Amino acid sequence: MSYDHIVVGGGTAGCLAAGKLAGEHGARVLVLEAGPDDRNPLIRMPAGFVKLLGVEKYMWFYKSVAQARLGGRRPIVPQGRVLGGGSSVNAMVYMRGQPADYDGWADEIGDEHWSYDALLPYFTGMEDNARLNDDYHGVGGPWKVSDLDHICELSRAFVLAAQGIGLPHNSDFNGRSQRGVGAYQVTTRDGRRCSAVDAFLRPAMASGRLEVKTSCLVHSLIIEDGRAVGVRYSQGEGRTVLEARCDGEVLLAAGAIATPKLLMLSGIGPADHLKTHGIHALVDLPGVGANLQDHTETPVVALCNGPYGYYGHDRGWKQMRNGLEYLVNRTGPVTSNGVEAGAFFDPDDLSNDPKIQQFCVPTVYLDKDHTDQQASHGLTLNSCVAKPRSRGSVQLASADPKDQPLVDPNYLADPEDLRLSIGGVRRAREILQQEPLRSMIAREIFPGPDKMSDADLAEHAKRFVKTVYHPVGTCRMAREGDIGGVLGADMRVRGVEGLRVIDASAIPTIIAGNTNAAVLVVADKAVEFITGAKRRQPAGIAPRREPSTLQTA
Repeated sequence: MSYDHIVVGGGTAGCLAAGKLAGEHGARVLVLEAGPDDRNPLIRMPAGFVKLLGVEKYMWFYKSVAQARLGGRRPIVPQGRVLGGGSSVNAMVYMRGQPADYDGWADEIGDEHWSYDALLPYFTGMEDNARLNDDYHGVGGPWKVSDLDHICELSRAFVLAAQGIGLPHNSDFNGRSQRGVGAYQVTTRDGRRCSAVDAFLRPAMASGRLEVKTSCLVHSLIIEDGRAVGVRYSQGEGRTVLEARCDGEVLLAAGAIATPKLLMLSGIGPADHLKTHGIHALVDLPGVGANLQDHTETPVVALCNGPYGYYGHDRGWKQMRNGLEYLVNRTGPVTSNGVEAGAFFDPDDLSNDPKIQQFCVPTVYLDKDHTDQQASHGLTLNSCVAKPRSRGSVQLASADPKDQPLVDPNYLADPEDLRLSIGGVRRAREILQQEPLRSMIAREIFPGPDKMSDADLAEHAKRFVKTVYHPVGTCRMAREGDIGGVLGADMRVRGVEGLRVIDASAIPTIIAGNTNAAVLVVADKAVEFITGAKRRQPAGIAPRREPSTLQTA
Protein backbone atom coordinates (compact mmCIF):
# COMPACT_ATOMS: atom_id res chain seq x y z
CA MET A 1 0.00 0.00 0.00
CA SER A 2 1.30 3.48 -0.86
CA TYR A 3 0.61 6.31 1.55
CA ASP A 4 -0.28 9.96 1.35
CA HIS A 5 0.85 10.55 4.93
CA ILE A 6 2.80 8.76 7.65
CA VAL A 7 1.91 9.48 11.27
CA VAL A 8 4.65 8.68 13.78
CA GLY A 9 2.94 7.92 17.07
CA GLY A 10 -0.53 6.50 17.66
CA GLY A 11 -1.30 8.56 20.75
CA THR A 12 -3.88 11.29 21.26
CA ALA A 13 -2.68 13.55 18.44
CA GLY A 14 -1.82 10.73 16.04
CA CYS A 15 -5.21 9.06 16.41
CA LEU A 16 -7.12 12.25 15.66
CA ALA A 17 -4.96 13.25 12.70
CA ALA A 18 -4.87 9.80 11.11
CA GLY A 19 -8.56 9.19 11.69
CA LYS A 20 -9.64 12.49 10.18
CA LEU A 21 -7.23 12.39 7.25
CA ALA A 22 -8.33 8.87 6.26
CA GLY A 23 -11.96 8.97 7.33
CA GLU A 24 -13.01 12.48 6.32
CA HIS A 25 -10.47 13.55 3.70
CA GLY A 26 -9.82 10.38 1.70
CA ALA A 27 -6.09 10.14 2.42
CA ARG A 28 -4.16 6.89 2.67
CA VAL A 29 -2.45 6.95 6.05
CA LEU A 30 0.08 4.79 7.87
CA VAL A 31 0.28 5.02 11.67
CA LEU A 32 3.37 3.67 13.44
CA GLU A 33 2.93 3.20 17.20
CA ALA A 34 5.76 2.06 19.47
CA GLY A 35 3.46 0.36 21.98
CA PRO A 36 0.92 -2.46 21.70
CA ASP A 37 -2.71 -2.24 20.65
CA ASP A 38 -5.40 -1.15 23.12
CA ARG A 39 -7.29 -4.43 23.47
CA ASN A 40 -6.58 -4.86 27.20
CA PRO A 41 -10.03 -4.66 28.86
CA LEU A 42 -8.57 -2.61 31.72
CA ILE A 43 -8.20 0.28 29.25
CA ARG A 44 -11.97 0.36 28.73
CA MET A 45 -12.72 0.40 32.47
CA PRO A 46 -12.31 3.93 33.85
CA ALA A 47 -10.64 2.74 37.07
CA GLY A 48 -8.54 0.18 35.19
CA PHE A 49 -5.77 2.60 34.27
CA VAL A 50 -4.46 2.49 37.86
CA LYS A 51 -3.42 -1.12 37.21
CA LEU A 52 -1.53 -0.08 34.05
CA LEU A 53 0.47 2.92 35.30
CA GLY A 54 3.34 0.75 36.49
CA VAL A 55 3.35 -1.67 33.55
CA GLU A 56 6.22 -1.21 31.12
CA LYS A 57 4.24 -2.79 28.29
CA TYR A 58 1.92 0.24 28.29
CA MET A 59 4.16 3.02 29.57
CA TRP A 60 7.47 4.68 28.78
CA PHE A 61 9.33 5.33 32.04
CA TYR A 62 11.73 8.15 31.27
CA LYS A 63 14.16 8.59 34.13
CA SER A 64 15.10 12.22 34.45
CA VAL A 65 18.65 13.39 34.98
CA ALA A 66 19.58 14.24 38.57
CA GLN A 67 17.52 17.24 39.66
CA ALA A 68 19.75 19.75 41.43
CA ARG A 69 16.88 21.38 43.33
CA LEU A 70 15.46 18.04 44.44
CA GLY A 71 18.57 16.85 46.22
CA GLY A 72 19.77 14.87 43.23
CA ARG A 73 16.55 12.86 42.89
CA ARG A 74 15.84 11.44 39.43
CA PRO A 75 12.03 11.35 39.18
CA ILE A 76 10.40 9.19 36.55
CA VAL A 77 8.40 10.92 33.81
CA PRO A 78 5.93 8.28 32.56
CA GLN A 79 4.26 8.56 29.16
CA GLY A 80 1.67 6.38 27.44
CA ARG A 81 3.11 3.59 25.27
CA VAL A 82 0.00 2.07 23.74
CA LEU A 83 -2.37 2.82 20.91
CA GLY A 84 -4.24 5.90 22.10
CA GLY A 85 -1.26 7.10 24.11
CA GLY A 86 -2.19 9.14 27.15
CA SER A 87 -5.86 9.03 26.24
CA SER A 88 -5.78 5.24 26.87
CA VAL A 89 -4.02 5.35 30.25
CA ASN A 90 -4.77 8.77 31.76
CA ALA A 91 -7.24 9.76 34.48
CA MET A 92 -9.70 11.03 31.83
CA VAL A 93 -10.12 14.51 33.37
CA TYR A 94 -11.61 16.78 30.71
CA MET A 95 -9.92 20.16 30.99
CA ARG A 96 -9.02 22.98 28.59
CA GLY A 97 -7.20 25.50 30.74
CA GLN A 98 -7.85 29.25 30.77
CA PRO A 99 -8.68 31.48 27.79
CA ALA A 100 -5.55 33.50 28.58
CA ASP A 101 -3.45 30.40 27.92
CA TYR A 102 -4.44 30.34 24.26
CA ASP A 103 -4.33 34.11 23.86
CA GLY A 104 -0.75 33.78 25.05
CA TRP A 105 -0.15 31.19 22.34
CA ALA A 106 -1.48 33.58 19.72
CA ASP A 107 0.91 36.27 20.93
CA GLU A 108 3.94 33.95 20.98
CA ILE A 109 3.13 32.45 17.59
CA GLY A 110 2.10 35.75 16.04
CA ASP A 111 -1.20 34.42 14.71
CA GLU A 112 -4.65 35.18 16.14
CA HIS A 113 -5.96 31.86 14.85
CA TRP A 114 -4.36 30.28 17.91
CA SER A 115 -6.33 32.49 20.32
CA TYR A 116 -9.03 31.12 22.60
CA ASP A 117 -11.90 32.62 20.60
CA ALA A 118 -10.52 31.08 17.43
CA LEU A 119 -9.94 27.65 18.98
CA LEU A 120 -13.24 27.40 20.87
CA PRO A 121 -15.11 26.00 17.82
CA TYR A 122 -12.55 23.18 17.66
CA PHE A 123 -13.21 22.24 21.28
CA THR A 124 -16.99 22.38 20.94
CA GLY A 125 -17.00 20.75 17.50
CA MET A 126 -15.33 17.54 18.65
CA GLU A 127 -17.26 17.34 21.94
CA ASP A 128 -20.30 15.26 22.80
CA ASN A 129 -21.14 16.50 26.29
CA ALA A 130 -23.74 14.55 28.25
CA ARG A 131 -24.82 17.57 30.34
CA LEU A 132 -23.77 20.83 28.70
CA ASN A 133 -24.66 22.37 25.33
CA ASP A 134 -23.95 26.10 25.25
CA ASP A 135 -21.38 28.63 24.07
CA TYR A 136 -18.61 26.58 25.69
CA HIS A 137 -19.73 23.04 24.93
CA GLY A 138 -21.03 20.94 22.08
CA VAL A 139 -23.00 17.77 21.50
CA GLY A 140 -22.84 15.23 18.69
CA GLY A 141 -19.06 15.16 18.30
CA PRO A 142 -16.92 12.01 18.60
CA TRP A 143 -15.25 12.95 21.91
CA LYS A 144 -17.51 11.72 24.73
CA VAL A 145 -17.55 13.92 27.85
CA SER A 146 -19.70 13.09 30.88
CA ASP A 147 -20.17 13.62 34.58
CA LEU A 148 -18.79 10.84 36.73
CA ASP A 149 -21.20 7.99 37.40
CA HIS A 150 -19.69 7.32 40.83
CA ILE A 151 -18.24 9.78 43.35
CA CYS A 152 -17.08 8.58 46.76
CA GLU A 153 -17.79 10.20 50.11
CA LEU A 154 -14.27 11.67 50.46
CA SER A 155 -14.54 13.49 47.14
CA ARG A 156 -17.94 14.92 48.11
CA ALA A 157 -16.58 15.99 51.49
CA PHE A 158 -13.61 17.70 49.77
CA VAL A 159 -15.93 19.75 47.55
CA LEU A 160 -17.89 20.93 50.60
CA ALA A 161 -14.78 21.58 52.71
CA ALA A 162 -13.09 23.66 49.99
CA GLN A 163 -16.16 25.88 49.88
CA GLY A 164 -15.60 26.35 53.59
CA ILE A 165 -12.36 28.27 52.95
CA GLY A 166 -14.11 30.60 50.49
CA LEU A 167 -13.89 28.86 47.13
CA PRO A 168 -17.09 28.99 45.06
CA HIS A 169 -18.65 25.80 43.78
CA ASN A 170 -17.93 25.36 40.07
CA SER A 171 -19.98 22.90 38.02
CA ASP A 172 -18.03 23.59 34.80
CA PHE A 173 -14.28 24.20 34.90
CA ASN A 174 -14.34 24.71 31.11
CA GLY A 175 -17.05 27.39 31.14
CA ARG A 176 -17.05 31.05 32.06
CA SER A 177 -14.57 30.70 34.91
CA GLN A 178 -12.09 28.09 36.00
CA ARG A 179 -11.91 29.28 39.62
CA GLY A 180 -13.61 27.21 42.30
CA VAL A 181 -14.14 23.64 43.44
CA GLY A 182 -16.26 20.82 42.08
CA ALA A 183 -16.41 17.43 40.43
CA TYR A 184 -14.52 16.95 37.19
CA GLN A 185 -16.11 16.04 33.91
CA VAL A 186 -14.37 13.08 32.31
CA THR A 187 -13.92 11.52 28.89
CA THR A 188 -16.19 8.55 29.50
CA ARG A 189 -19.67 7.47 28.46
CA ASP A 190 -21.89 4.79 30.02
CA GLY A 191 -19.10 3.62 32.28
CA ARG A 192 -16.48 3.23 29.55
CA ARG A 193 -13.41 5.27 28.69
CA CYS A 194 -13.54 7.21 25.44
CA SER A 195 -9.96 7.23 24.15
CA ALA A 196 -8.70 8.91 21.00
CA VAL A 197 -8.77 5.46 19.41
CA ASP A 198 -12.48 5.14 20.14
CA ALA A 199 -13.32 8.69 19.08
CA PHE A 200 -11.19 9.17 15.99
CA LEU A 201 -9.10 6.20 14.86
CA ARG A 202 -11.38 3.18 15.01
CA PRO A 203 -14.29 4.83 13.14
CA ALA A 204 -11.92 5.48 10.21
CA MET A 205 -10.81 1.86 9.93
CA ALA A 206 -13.80 1.00 7.77
CA SER A 207 -12.51 3.35 5.06
CA GLY A 208 -9.81 0.85 4.09
CA ARG A 209 -7.40 3.78 3.76
CA LEU A 210 -5.88 3.48 7.23
CA GLU A 211 -3.10 1.08 8.23
CA VAL A 212 -1.97 0.90 11.86
CA LYS A 213 1.21 -0.91 12.87
CA THR A 214 1.97 -1.36 16.56
CA SER A 215 5.24 -2.24 18.34
CA CYS A 216 7.13 -0.13 15.80
CA LEU A 217 10.14 1.92 16.87
CA VAL A 218 10.91 4.68 14.38
CA HIS A 219 14.67 5.12 14.05
CA SER A 220 14.90 8.20 11.85
CA LEU A 221 13.25 10.26 9.15
CA ILE A 222 14.13 9.84 5.50
CA ILE A 223 14.96 13.27 4.16
CA GLU A 224 15.80 13.74 0.49
CA ASP A 225 16.54 17.08 -1.17
CA GLY A 226 15.33 18.93 1.90
CA ARG A 227 12.00 17.08 2.11
CA ALA A 228 10.78 14.39 4.51
CA VAL A 229 9.64 11.48 2.35
CA GLY A 230 9.40 8.66 4.87
CA VAL A 231 10.76 6.92 7.95
CA ARG A 232 13.01 4.05 8.95
CA TYR A 233 11.67 1.75 11.64
CA SER A 234 11.84 -1.70 13.18
CA GLN A 235 8.93 -3.79 14.43
CA GLY A 236 8.76 -5.92 17.56
CA GLU A 237 12.03 -7.58 18.52
CA GLY A 238 13.21 -7.66 14.93
CA ARG A 239 16.53 -6.09 14.04
CA THR A 240 15.65 -5.47 10.41
CA VAL A 241 15.30 -1.79 9.62
CA LEU A 242 12.32 -1.22 7.36
CA GLU A 243 11.34 1.82 5.32
CA ALA A 244 7.97 3.43 4.72
CA ARG A 245 7.52 6.29 2.28
CA CYS A 246 4.74 8.72 1.48
CA ASP A 247 3.80 11.18 -1.23
CA GLY A 248 2.44 13.82 1.17
CA GLU A 249 3.68 14.67 4.65
CA VAL A 250 5.30 12.98 7.62
CA LEU A 251 3.49 13.96 10.83
CA LEU A 252 5.31 13.62 14.14
CA ALA A 253 3.00 12.75 17.04
CA ALA A 254 5.27 10.75 19.34
CA GLY A 255 4.97 13.13 22.30
CA ALA A 256 7.05 15.89 23.86
CA ILE A 257 9.93 13.55 24.70
CA ALA A 258 10.08 11.14 21.76
CA THR A 259 9.35 13.69 19.01
CA PRO A 260 12.42 15.91 19.64
CA LYS A 261 14.49 12.76 20.08
CA LEU A 262 13.47 11.57 16.62
CA LEU A 263 14.15 14.95 15.05
CA MET A 264 17.65 15.02 16.54
CA LEU A 265 18.37 11.43 15.45
CA SER A 266 17.43 12.61 11.95
CA GLY A 267 19.85 15.55 11.98
CA ILE A 268 17.35 18.26 12.89
CA GLY A 269 18.26 20.10 16.05
CA PRO A 270 21.09 21.94 17.83
CA ALA A 271 24.11 21.38 15.58
CA ASP A 272 26.71 21.39 18.37
CA HIS A 273 24.76 18.82 20.39
CA LEU A 274 24.23 16.57 17.37
CA LYS A 275 27.92 16.74 16.55
CA THR A 276 28.83 15.30 19.96
CA HIS A 277 26.92 12.14 18.96
CA GLY A 278 28.37 11.95 15.46
CA ILE A 279 25.18 13.16 13.77
CA HIS A 280 25.46 15.56 10.88
CA ALA A 281 23.11 18.51 11.29
CA LEU A 282 20.91 18.78 8.21
CA VAL A 283 19.07 21.70 9.84
CA ASP A 284 20.50 23.60 12.81
CA LEU A 285 17.45 24.25 15.04
CA PRO A 286 18.58 25.15 18.58
CA GLY A 287 15.02 24.97 19.89
CA VAL A 288 14.57 21.23 19.31
CA GLY A 289 14.43 19.65 22.76
CA ALA A 290 14.46 22.98 24.59
CA ASN A 291 11.53 24.63 26.42
CA LEU A 292 10.41 21.43 28.20
CA GLN A 293 7.55 22.25 30.57
CA ASP A 294 5.64 19.95 32.88
CA HIS A 295 3.08 20.31 35.63
CA THR A 296 4.36 19.33 39.07
CA GLU A 297 2.34 18.55 42.16
CA THR A 298 3.11 18.51 45.87
CA PRO A 299 1.01 16.35 48.18
CA VAL A 300 -0.61 16.71 51.57
CA VAL A 301 -1.46 13.23 52.83
CA ALA A 302 -3.78 12.38 55.71
CA LEU A 303 -5.06 9.13 57.17
CA CYS A 304 -8.79 8.65 57.67
CA ASN A 305 -10.51 7.51 60.85
CA GLY A 306 -12.77 5.13 58.94
CA PRO A 307 -12.96 3.08 55.74
CA TYR A 308 -13.51 6.08 53.46
CA GLY A 309 -12.26 6.36 49.90
CA TYR A 310 -10.91 3.63 47.64
CA TYR A 311 -8.23 1.84 49.66
CA GLY A 312 -8.78 -1.92 49.39
CA HIS A 313 -11.37 -1.69 46.61
CA ASP A 314 -9.01 -3.45 44.17
CA ARG A 315 -8.57 -6.65 46.16
CA GLY A 316 -10.48 -9.42 47.86
CA TRP A 317 -14.25 -9.31 48.34
CA LYS A 318 -14.52 -5.60 47.46
CA GLN A 319 -12.81 -6.20 44.14
CA MET A 320 -15.20 -9.05 43.33
CA ARG A 321 -18.23 -7.01 44.36
CA ASN A 322 -17.14 -3.95 42.40
CA GLY A 323 -16.28 -6.04 39.35
CA LEU A 324 -19.63 -7.78 39.38
CA GLU A 325 -21.51 -4.49 39.75
CA TYR A 326 -19.58 -3.08 36.81
CA LEU A 327 -20.10 -6.10 34.57
CA VAL A 328 -23.84 -6.26 35.30
CA ASN A 329 -24.80 -2.59 35.56
CA ARG A 330 -21.78 -0.52 34.44
CA THR A 331 -21.98 1.30 37.76
CA GLY A 332 -19.99 1.52 40.98
CA PRO A 333 -16.35 2.29 41.85
CA VAL A 334 -14.99 0.79 38.61
CA THR A 335 -16.58 3.74 36.76
CA SER A 336 -14.52 6.19 38.83
CA ASN A 337 -11.39 7.82 37.45
CA GLY A 338 -9.78 7.85 40.90
CA VAL A 339 -9.52 11.65 40.99
CA GLU A 340 -13.13 12.73 40.99
CA ALA A 341 -12.95 16.29 42.28
CA GLY A 342 -10.60 19.22 42.24
CA ALA A 343 -10.15 22.92 42.78
CA PHE A 344 -8.57 25.89 41.03
CA PHE A 345 -7.34 28.85 43.06
CA ASP A 346 -4.61 31.39 43.69
CA PRO A 347 -3.14 30.47 47.09
CA ASP A 348 -2.34 34.13 47.76
CA ASP A 349 -5.85 35.43 47.05
CA LEU A 350 -8.78 33.11 46.41
CA SER A 351 -10.57 35.79 44.36
CA ASN A 352 -7.81 35.93 41.74
CA ASP A 353 -7.41 33.85 38.60
CA PRO A 354 -6.13 30.37 39.55
CA LYS A 355 -2.46 29.50 39.82
CA ILE A 356 -2.95 26.09 41.47
CA GLN A 357 -4.95 23.09 40.32
CA GLN A 358 -5.62 20.83 43.29
CA PHE A 359 -6.48 17.17 42.76
CA CYS A 360 -8.42 15.23 45.40
CA VAL A 361 -7.27 11.58 45.46
CA PRO A 362 -9.37 9.49 47.87
CA THR A 363 -6.51 7.25 49.08
CA VAL A 364 -2.86 7.49 50.15
CA TYR A 365 -1.15 8.15 46.82
CA LEU A 366 2.64 8.53 46.66
CA ASP A 367 5.20 7.35 44.14
CA LYS A 368 7.43 4.49 45.27
CA ASP A 369 10.60 6.55 44.98
CA HIS A 370 9.23 9.03 47.51
CA THR A 371 8.51 6.91 50.57
CA ASP A 372 7.87 3.43 51.88
CA GLN A 373 4.57 4.58 53.37
CA GLN A 374 2.01 1.83 52.88
CA ALA A 375 -1.30 2.56 51.22
CA SER A 376 -4.19 2.96 53.63
CA HIS A 377 -7.57 4.56 54.14
CA GLY A 378 -6.63 8.14 53.52
CA LEU A 379 -6.76 11.25 51.39
CA THR A 380 -4.13 12.89 49.20
CA LEU A 381 -4.52 16.50 48.10
CA ASN A 382 -2.06 17.21 45.30
CA SER A 383 -1.41 20.88 44.57
CA CYS A 384 -0.25 21.35 40.98
CA VAL A 385 1.42 24.56 39.80
CA ALA A 386 -0.88 25.41 36.90
CA LYS A 387 1.53 27.64 34.94
CA PRO A 388 5.07 26.64 35.93
CA ARG A 389 7.87 28.97 34.97
CA SER A 390 10.66 26.39 35.09
CA ARG A 391 12.00 25.17 31.76
CA GLY A 392 13.93 22.00 31.04
CA SER A 393 15.21 20.07 28.04
CA VAL A 394 15.38 16.80 26.14
CA GLN A 395 18.73 15.77 24.66
CA LEU A 396 20.18 12.68 23.10
CA ALA A 397 22.08 10.23 25.28
CA SER A 398 23.51 8.57 22.15
CA ALA A 399 22.82 8.09 18.46
CA ASP A 400 21.17 4.72 19.17
CA PRO A 401 17.39 5.07 18.70
CA LYS A 402 16.81 2.38 21.35
CA ASP A 403 18.48 4.47 24.07
CA GLN A 404 16.34 6.73 26.19
CA PRO A 405 17.04 10.44 25.80
CA LEU A 406 18.34 12.65 28.59
CA VAL A 407 15.23 14.23 30.11
CA ASP A 408 15.82 17.23 32.36
CA PRO A 409 12.50 18.66 33.61
CA ASN A 410 14.48 21.15 35.73
CA TYR A 411 11.78 21.02 38.38
CA LEU A 412 11.46 24.04 40.71
CA ALA A 413 14.20 25.90 38.86
CA ASP A 414 12.14 29.07 39.11
CA PRO A 415 11.61 30.16 42.75
CA GLU A 416 7.99 31.10 41.99
CA ASP A 417 7.14 27.45 41.30
CA LEU A 418 8.38 26.51 44.76
CA ARG A 419 6.59 29.44 46.40
CA LEU A 420 3.27 28.47 44.79
CA SER A 421 3.80 24.83 45.74
CA ILE A 422 4.17 25.87 49.38
CA GLY A 423 1.04 28.02 49.08
CA GLY A 424 -0.89 25.08 47.69
CA VAL A 425 0.18 22.91 50.64
CA ARG A 426 -1.01 25.54 53.10
CA ARG A 427 -4.41 25.80 51.39
CA ALA A 428 -4.74 22.01 51.34
CA ARG A 429 -4.21 21.97 55.09
CA GLU A 430 -6.92 24.60 55.50
CA ILE A 431 -9.34 22.45 53.53
CA LEU A 432 -8.58 19.42 55.72
CA GLN A 433 -9.65 21.48 58.73
CA GLN A 434 -13.10 22.23 57.32
CA GLU A 435 -16.21 20.15 57.86
CA PRO A 436 -17.33 17.66 56.76
CA LEU A 437 -13.78 16.59 55.89
CA ARG A 438 -12.37 17.33 59.31
CA SER A 439 -14.55 14.69 60.97
CA MET A 440 -13.26 12.03 58.57
CA ILE A 441 -9.52 12.71 59.08
CA ALA A 442 -7.44 11.01 61.78
CA ARG A 443 -4.12 12.79 61.24
CA GLU A 444 -1.83 14.33 58.66
CA ILE A 445 1.22 12.22 57.84
CA PHE A 446 2.89 14.30 55.12
CA PRO A 447 4.31 16.90 55.49
CA GLY A 448 3.37 16.15 59.13
CA PRO A 449 1.93 18.47 61.80
CA ASP A 450 5.40 19.55 62.97
CA LYS A 451 6.31 20.93 59.53
CA MET A 452 5.02 24.49 59.62
CA SER A 453 7.64 26.95 58.36
CA ASP A 454 8.26 27.89 54.74
CA ALA A 455 11.65 26.16 55.03
CA ASP A 456 9.98 22.96 56.25
CA LEU A 457 7.44 23.01 53.46
CA ALA A 458 10.12 23.80 50.87
CA GLU A 459 12.00 20.66 51.95
CA HIS A 460 8.76 18.69 51.77
CA ALA A 461 8.12 19.93 48.22
CA LYS A 462 11.63 19.08 47.11
CA ARG A 463 11.28 15.57 48.50
CA PHE A 464 7.82 14.79 47.15
CA VAL A 465 7.23 16.96 44.08
CA LYS A 466 6.35 14.82 41.07
CA THR A 467 5.17 15.05 37.50
CA VAL A 468 1.49 15.28 36.58
CA TYR A 469 2.40 13.53 33.29
CA HIS A 470 1.97 16.65 31.11
CA PRO A 471 5.29 17.37 29.32
CA VAL A 472 4.93 19.87 26.48
CA GLY A 473 6.79 22.48 24.48
CA THR A 474 9.95 20.81 23.17
CA CYS A 475 9.36 21.79 19.50
CA ARG A 476 7.41 24.97 20.03
CA MET A 477 5.60 27.09 17.50
CA ALA A 478 6.94 30.64 17.37
CA ARG A 479 7.05 33.86 15.40
CA GLU A 480 9.40 34.22 12.48
CA GLY A 481 12.79 35.34 13.75
CA ASP A 482 12.46 33.64 17.15
CA ILE A 483 15.69 31.64 17.27
CA GLY A 484 14.19 29.14 19.73
CA GLY A 485 11.20 28.42 17.54
CA VAL A 486 11.04 25.05 15.78
CA LEU A 487 7.68 25.37 14.02
CA GLY A 488 5.78 28.08 12.23
CA ALA A 489 2.15 28.85 12.95
CA ASP A 490 1.17 26.03 10.57
CA MET A 491 3.27 23.49 12.56
CA ARG A 492 5.75 22.96 9.73
CA VAL A 493 9.30 22.18 10.86
CA ARG A 494 11.52 25.04 9.81
CA GLY A 495 13.99 24.16 7.10
CA VAL A 496 12.33 20.88 6.06
CA GLU A 497 9.52 20.39 3.57
CA GLY A 498 6.78 17.83 4.13
CA LEU A 499 7.29 17.59 7.89
CA ARG A 500 5.07 18.78 10.74
CA VAL A 501 4.96 18.29 14.49
CA ILE A 502 1.35 17.90 15.60
CA ASP A 503 1.55 16.85 19.27
CA ALA A 504 2.23 18.40 22.70
CA SER A 505 5.75 19.29 21.54
CA ALA A 506 4.28 22.12 19.45
CA ILE A 507 2.67 23.91 22.41
CA PRO A 508 4.52 27.14 23.19
CA THR A 509 3.44 27.46 26.85
CA ILE A 510 1.74 24.88 29.02
CA ILE A 511 -1.93 25.44 29.76
CA ALA A 512 -3.46 25.74 33.24
CA GLY A 513 -4.92 22.26 33.45
CA ASN A 514 -4.78 18.72 32.08
CA THR A 515 -3.33 18.81 28.58
CA ASN A 516 -5.13 16.05 26.65
CA ALA A 517 -7.91 18.23 25.21
CA ALA A 518 -5.42 20.91 24.16
CA VAL A 519 -3.37 18.28 22.30
CA LEU A 520 -6.48 17.17 20.41
CA VAL A 521 -7.09 20.73 19.26
CA VAL A 522 -3.46 21.10 18.15
CA ALA A 523 -3.83 17.96 16.04
CA ASP A 524 -7.20 19.14 14.69
CA LYS A 525 -5.58 22.37 13.53
CA ALA A 526 -2.85 20.34 11.84
CA VAL A 527 -5.44 18.41 9.82
CA GLU A 528 -6.96 21.70 8.73
CA PHE A 529 -3.57 23.00 7.59
CA ILE A 530 -2.78 19.81 5.69
CA THR A 531 -6.11 19.47 3.90
CA GLY A 532 -6.98 23.11 3.38
CA ALA A 533 -10.42 22.44 4.90
CA LYS A 534 -12.08 25.56 6.20
CA ARG A 535 -13.73 25.88 9.58
CA ARG A 536 -16.09 28.78 10.21
CA GLN A 537 -14.27 31.30 12.37
CA PRO A 538 -15.95 33.43 15.03
CA ALA A 539 -16.46 37.12 14.37
CA GLY A 540 -13.32 39.20 14.54
CA ILE A 541 -10.97 36.52 13.21
CA ALA A 542 -9.46 37.43 9.89
CA PRO A 543 -9.32 34.76 7.15
CA ARG A 544 -6.04 32.90 7.32
CA ARG A 545 -3.62 32.25 4.50
CA GLU A 546 -4.21 29.18 2.37
CA PRO A 547 -2.55 26.03 3.77
CA SER A 548 -1.07 23.39 1.51
CA THR A 549 -3.51 21.02 -0.19
CA LEU A 550 -3.71 17.28 0.40
CA GLN A 551 -1.47 15.32 -1.92
CA THR A 552 -2.88 12.09 -3.29
CA ALA A 553 -1.63 9.79 -5.99
